[in-house]
Amino acid sequence: MQNEVDVLPCSVQESPDCLSCLNHTNLICRYDPADLFHFFMLFLPLAITAIGGAIVSGMGVYLWYWLAYAIFFFFIWEANVLCSHCPYWAEPSHVLHCNANYGVIKLVRYKPQPMSHSEQVQFIIGALILALFPIVLLAIARQYLLTGICLVSALSFGYLLYHDICDKCVNFSCPLNHVPGKNKAAYLEKNPGMKQAYEQAGFVTDPIQNDPNTTFGGAK
Repeated sequence: MQNEVDVLPCSVQESPDCLSCLNHTNLICRYDPADLFHFFMLFLPLAITAIGGAIVSGMGVYLWYWLAYAIFFFFIWEANVLCSHCPYWAEPSHVLHCNANYGVIKLVRYKPQPMSHSEQVQFIIGALILALFPIVLLAIARQYLLTGICLVSALSFGYLLYHDICDKCVNFSCPLNHVPGKNKAAYLEKNPGMKQAYEQAGFVTDPIQNDPNTTFGGAK
């Protein structure tokens, strides 16, 4: 019978040897409430601007459509094409405990292989719809100042997300992920099951000529 180390990624093992790991400070590879709070604070300005702007402009009723889409996106669409490929999804729990989409109910199995190119495109399209909905709503209401503020908030969130979180995230095949190649390779070496799934999908798992900026594309 395989033990926990052979089956589960180290990110969700109960007692991983984190302190001796080279990636201990390089990756966000364990759930931490402080990291979840950090993500929430990055998103908060956009949420306040979008919700407040829609209410002030008299378009508040349409926020229910945004909420309905958000639930569909986070629990169904994104969960299937993005989150189910993340090591955090492998935790033996019906609820996701991660530093961004905490609380999502797991309706699909864990997929250790990287995202396909189709899944990457779907994620980008779904995320753009979510982000642009309130901006378009405010533009339709001719609230151009609020539209501009909401757009800046969305761009700020995307920029901070990309530079503060996506360079440390262990969901390596996400199209926004840009963890240095050497850190990805070190993580995969500690998780041979995940590494094997990545290699079988045609995903490069070793830094090219020890280049710290090696990037990893989606599955072929």
